[in-house]
Amino acid sequence: MAVLRDTFIRKYTQAIREGNAGIFAGAGLSRASGYVDWKNLLRPLAKEVELDIEKEKDLLSVAQYYRNESGTRGGINQEILNAFNAEVSENENVEIISRLPISTYWTTNYDKLIEKELEKKNRKADVKMDSDQLSTVLRDRDAVVYKMHGDVDHPAHAVLTKDDYVLYDKKRPLFRTILKGDLISKKLLFIGFSFEDPNLDYILGQIHSLLDENVADHYCFFRRVQKSDYSKDEDYGYERAKQELRVKDLARYGIQTVFVDDYSEITEILRDVEFAVKRNNVFISGSADDYEGWGKDKAEELARKISESLVKNDFKVTSGFGLGIGSSVINGALDEIYRSKYKHTDEYLCLRPFPQGIKDATERQNVFTRYRKDMISDTGVAVFLFGNKKDSTDPSKIINAPGCWEEFVVARDNKNIIIPIGSTGFMARKIFDEVKANMDDYRYLEKYIDVLETEKDVGKLVEIVTVIAKEQRMA
Repeated sequence: MAVLRDTFIRKYTQAIREGNAGIFAGAGLSRASGYVDWKNLLRPLAKEVELDIEKEKDLLSVAQYYRNESGTRGGINQEILNAFNAEVSENENVEIISRLPISTYWTTNYDKLIEKELEKKNRKADVKMDSDQLSTVLRDRDAVVYKMHGDVDHPAHAVLTKDDYVLYDKKRPLFRTILKGDLISKKLLFIGFSFEDPNLDYILGQIHSLLDENVADHYCFFRRVQKSDYSKDEDYGYERAKQELRVKDLARYGIQTVFVDDYSEITEILRDVEFAVKRNNVFISGSADDYEGWGKDKAEELARKISESLVKNDFKVTSGFGLGIGSSVINGALDEIYRSKYKHTDEYLCLRPFPQGIKDATERQNVFTRYRKDMISDTGVAVFLFGNKKDSTDPSKIINAPGCWEEFVVARDNKNIIIPIGSTGFMARKIFDEVKANMDDYRYLEKYIDVLETEKDVGKLVEIVTVIAKEQRMA
């Protein structure tokens, strides 16, 4: 069945947060980079056996006919090498799915777009293209990429002809088994996929026969048939009806369709998914050599309880270990993690202490700026409190911490939800004043702005910060 865009974003984002999401990429994903689809890959081969590729519906047969006529796979291998070793352009969809905290990628594509993009994002990909590789695990891997139809570097083993599909279980016996498991236990997003692959049809059929209606929810993108695509109303009506039947048929296997009117909308949806995922990650910024009327114990209690409450509500807290605040943030998160999160520290706490020992001031500033941008890039909410330090030229003086302001600018440019606790003073107050002066950009704070400005009750502030974060996570 078809699902609304917002419903898909909410449910798939939840699956990502819970570690149960996967991607299944078809040729349509790679086409935006300049790679050919299945039909255009076979076009020159069809021409050699005097077939018109535009008239052929069974592309498997076209590949098989060529193999039969030529007597070898040489021509097929060469076409794969030619088609998928070409220079390609950037592909935002691939960039986004490689940034998402997903560890399972399936693809029928021969190209290396996914694994290369994962590498660019400093994520180690364990690529599986042969059955022999399934029994080994790459150390410190961040994601597994299952290339169930092979790879451009090994065209002789690529799955393309009818014989290849018939012999699939013999040559790659475990790929179908693993895919069955992922289709049962994960929520897969099919992107760039036509659902004409016999392998997938076979697997989906087996799962349906075993589980009947108790299948997991999966999602796919379809461009809705447009009236402007057809010169005749009857042709439009026919294709529209056919598409609806296809959507209902996929629903038998738990695959729900997200309709778009233009393929560019897929990129917009993926951006929204990434943004929603990031909103589960909260960066707490602040430092303190002075506590301006709060007192050290009360200030530490505020930082600790904010962190504790966020973890309790399933947020992941990121801390740069700010002076006078960072330890309390960490302690609060750890208290809740050990109390209710089964000691799953990495799922709820990210520690990013700044590099030390850089003596040159310019180099240190450049390193810190890059570090802040990297640290905040994975977060979607930023909380600011206090933000002061001793003046390096006169330690008797307390000044606003410029690093805290820089973190605000980075978070703002990253489109983070900004939560400045102005009542803690110092740089947090300056950030609060900036936000209050530009409330059109921070409408989500309208109900809470007065509390953030003056409130010094720890319990009330913790509640407000948590409520804002929870509201924006669901927005």
